[in-house]
Amino acid sequence: MAGKALLKRSNLKKAYYYCKKNGILPAFYAALERIQNNNTCYEKRTPTQEELEAQRSAVWEKPECFSILVPAYETDGAHLHEMIDSVLAQTYPQFELIVADASVSDKVETEMQYYKDSRIRYIRLPENKGISGNTNAALSAACGSYIALLDHDDILEADALYRMMEAIAAYRERTGEMPQMLYSDEDKCSGDLSVYYEPHRKEKFNLDLIMSNNYICHFLVMKAELMHALGFRAEYDGAQDHDLVLRAAARLMHHTNGILHVPYVLYHWRCHTGSTAENPQSKMYAYEAGRRAVEDFCRTQGWRARVVHTRHLGFFRVEYEGDVLAQRTDLAAVGGRIVRRGRIDGGAYAQDGRALYEGLNAHFSGYMHRAVLQQDAFAVDIRRIRVREELRPLLARIQKEEKDIRRASLKFGREAARLGYRILWDPFMENRD
Repeated sequence: MAGKALLKRSNLKKAYYYCKKNGILPAFYAALERIQNNNTCYEKRTPTQEELEAQRSAVWEKPECFSILVPAYETDGAHLHEMIDSVLAQTYPQFELIVADASVSDKVETEMQYYKDSRIRYIRLPENKGISGNTNAALSAACGSYIALLDHDDILEADALYRMMEAIAAYRERTGEMPQMLYSDEDKCSGDLSVYYEPHRKEKFNLDLIMSNNYICHFLVMKAELMHALGFRAEYDGAQDHDLVLRAAARLMHHTNGILHVPYVLYHWRCHTGSTAENPQSKMYAYEAGRRAVEDFCRTQGWRARVVHTRHLGFFRVEYEGDVLAQRTDLAAVGGRIVRRGRIDGGAYAQDGRALYEGLNAHFSGYMHRAVLQQDAFAVDIRRIRVREELRPLLARIQKEEKDIRRASLKFGREAARLGYRILWDPFMENRD
C-alpha cells in the first residue's frame, strides 16, 4: 500500500518538477527522505459517540457565535453537500454558515435549496470577484463574534467548533481577555473521503515560521472585529489567507499570547485533480502571491529584506539587507545549525532542552520542511550565535557562570525571553561573528 502511494501519478509529477527546478542531487535526497518516512501510519481521529453527546450537552457561560465563510464557485454537488453536512453535524450549535456563490451557472443555488436550516445563509453574488472579493462579500454579511474560514469542498470534524469554543473559554477564564486568532491541526483526504493522510501537527505561534510558510492554514478562526478590520486583498489571491494571518500578526506583534493553537485535527483538506494540495504546479501564482505577502509584511515592519522561494513550493526565505540584528530590534540573537558526520547535531533548542531536528540527515528537510526554515527558537547554540551588541555582556556573564554549552544556551534563551526578545534560528546562517 505504501509503495503504491509513493508511485501514484501526482507524486511522480511532483518529483519530476522538483528535479527540474532543483537538480538531481537535491531531488535524490528529497525522494530518499520521502521513502524513509513513508512507513508512518495515520488513522483519522474520530471522537466517540459518548464524546460527541457530552459535547452537545455542554453548557457555556458565555457562548460565542461563529460565522463560517464559504466562497463557492461551480462547486461539485456531492462535495458541496459533504461540506455543508459536516458543518450541520457540529456538536457546538451556535454558528451561521454563509455561502457566497459567484458561479456562472445555477448549480450551487440549486443544491442549496435542499437545506432549510435557518443557520445557513446563501448569497448569490452578481459577479465573480475572485477568492478575496467573494470572501469579503461573505464577511460583510457575517454577524458572529468569531469568523471561521472553510473552503467549498473541504470537511470539518464534528467537534471543530466545540474545540474552538473550549479554547476560547479556557483562555478567557485564564486571562480575562478574548483570544484574537485560533487555528487547529489538519490533514488531507482523498476526493471520495475514503483515505486520510499527511496530518499536519502544528506548533504554537511562531513569527518567523509563519513568514517562512503559512503553516497555520486550516482551520482558521479569528475575532470578528479583527477580521472585519483586515478583510481580504485581491492582489494576494491564492495566498489571501497567508496575507491575512501576516497582517493580523503585525497588529498583534506584542500580544501574540492571544494567538492560540488548538491541537486537534479538525479540518480535512480534500485533494482531487487540480487542487493545490494534489497538484502544486497548478497554482504557481499562489506561491508567488505568498512570497509578495511576506515581503509586504517585512516592509510594514520597516525591515529591508527580499523574500525568495526555496526548493519547496510555498516555502520562503527572508534575506535581510546587511545584519539581520540591525534590521530587527525584536531579536536578541540569531543562530545556525551544527552538523556532524552528515547529521544535525544541534543549533536550536526547545524550552525543555531538546535539540530540534537532532540526528536528521543534513540533506533532509524534516517534518513539513521545518528543518530548513527560518523560525523562532527558545534558544540557539552559543557556539553558532550572533548576539546584538547590547546583550553581549549578558552572554559573556552566562558563559563565565555556566560551562555546559547546552545549559548556557538555554539560560541565555530564558534571559532573552524575560527581556522581551525573540531568538531567530536560521539553519543556513554563516558561521561568523
